[in-house]
Amino acid sequence: MEGGKGKLRQADRERSLQALMTTNLLKRLESSVEAFRLTLQSLHDNHTRTLSKIDSYKVAGSTESVSDWTDRLETLEAEDDDVFAGNGGVDDEIGGKVKINLTDMDLPSWEHDLKVDLEVISALLDSMAKVTPEDDAKLQHLKALVLDKIEKPINDGNKKILIFTAFADTANYLYNNLAEDILATEGLHTGKVTGKDSPQSTLKAAKERRNYDFQSLLTLFSPRSKEKAQVLPNESAELDLLIGTDCISEGQNLQDCDFLINYDIHWNPVRIIQRFGRIDRIGSINKTIQLANYWPDISLDEYINLKERVENRMVIADVTATGDDNVLTAKSSDISYRKEQLRRLQEEVIELEDLKTGVSITDLGLNDFRMDLLNYVKTNGDLASVPNGMHAVVPARPEVGLHSGVIFALRNLNHGVNINQQNRLHPYYLIYIAGDGQVIANHTEVKSLLDLVRSSCKGQVEPIQAVCRLFNQLTDEGRDMKACSDLLSTAIRSMIDVKEEKDLDSLFSGGKTTALVNTIAGLDDFELVAFLVVQESSQEEG
Repeated sequence: MEGGKGKLRQADRERSLQALMTTNLLKRLESSVEAFRLTLQSLHDNHTRTLSKIDSYKVAGSTESVSDWTDRLETLEAEDDDVFAGNGGVDDEIGGKVKINLTDMDLPSWEHDLKVDLEVISALLDSMAKVTPEDDAKLQHLKALVLDKIEKPINDGNKKILIFTAFADTANYLYNNLAEDILATEGLHTGKVTGKDSPQSTLKAAKERRNYDFQSLLTLFSPRSKEKAQVLPNESAELDLLIGTDCISEGQNLQDCDFLINYDIHWNPVRIIQRFGRIDRIGSINKTIQLANYWPDISLDEYINLKERVENRMVIADVTATGDDNVLTAKSSDISYRKEQLRRLQEEVIELEDLKTGVSITDLGLNDFRMDLLNYVKTNGDLASVPNGMHAVVPARPEVGLHSGVIFALRNLNHGVNINQQNRLHPYYLIYIAGDGQVIANHTEVKSLLDLVRSSCKGQVEPIQAVCRLFNQLTDEGRDMKACSDLLSTAIRSMIDVKEEKDLDSLFSGGKTTALVNTIAGLDDFELVAFLVVQESSQEEG
């Protein structure tokens, strides 16, 4: 901070952009082989052009400049994220607003980095070129799914299928590899609508044999709900397969269709709900409607958990230093966020009302809590000398989820164990046990537990006398802590139970089993760091 104003360094901006580009490439890779391949090709072409400019500058010594794409990258949308495509990168007046003169740059270092990047990108492109549509397992599975639905309709006579993807490149890829085959083998027409290019379909307008416009295609796909008899009275044919991006995820009535496929999972869960809302609408005559999701392969678990283990150690260094320059956080938090988001979408029923503003990375991340900790340490000093076993007492507030019980903070002494590899605080564990021994929130629910601790404690600089007096009465001024000790034992046992349950699940999953690996003996594997007593105001609660 300088003069009361925040100072954002160029290095910080570039690090943020690195994280954005990493996430960007991950999104494309999740979507389709083709989308990822096109982005790699754009990057390859851009690097090649830039290196050519550097060569020209070194030979001629003329004034050359390159575009700073920072502003464009910071406002990327799903369908135009291929930032280097479009202008060809030839005209410097197109693209980034800020121009950087090559004479002001460390050209030898930059040229070296560009060449190293180009080698990596070229190797990836060579690998991606080997994946033809026939080799694309995801595409081939989609073909089989579409044909199976056509052959065995969910509702009598209804062969309509709506396929969503986040990217126009993926939509084009699917259309090019499905439309003609479906027409030739099944006699059914396919349409494609994106926000990036003109609508396309195998069904052409009668007079000029031209493509129908956006609204006409939707009408042909959902003739009943779109009142085709009035809008297109001279067209007897219909579309049975529609491929689209999220340009049709809002405000369209497509309830003639009874089967929706998400070929990729949008990073904003609101989109998933909006997509299904196209066919799950009042006025549908279908008795049953179905949703099929293509989940990305989250076999990055080992890599992600390695990154998180290293990051946890770096957080300690951040807190004791300046909090800057954590080179891992930006990259690993995005990947961890995606993993957690996909888990939520697969395992939980998410209501649109709960996601009115969408879900950002910070909603599922822990950055807010890290900043709280950093600010506390800067104000009050290092926590290394604080003794273990300290506790505080706060009043129960059931209306916000604070029920009578104890929230324990534990540290794992068995360095070989990260229970279920789902605890982002490892080697520290939080667990919330009710006074009757029931688990309110287990150690995998880190975000919700930290939210509860923050809501009950933040801003409280003095003990809350009423609940402290009651707690002291119940524990004989702290001399009789048996009730808390019993709850602590219950907390440890519950973590072991959760691990064993996950171990059993892993025996029947496609990944590695965690059974019989890094087992926990019990209380000896943990030490008590601190605990927060949530005290009911009534003497009946312990």
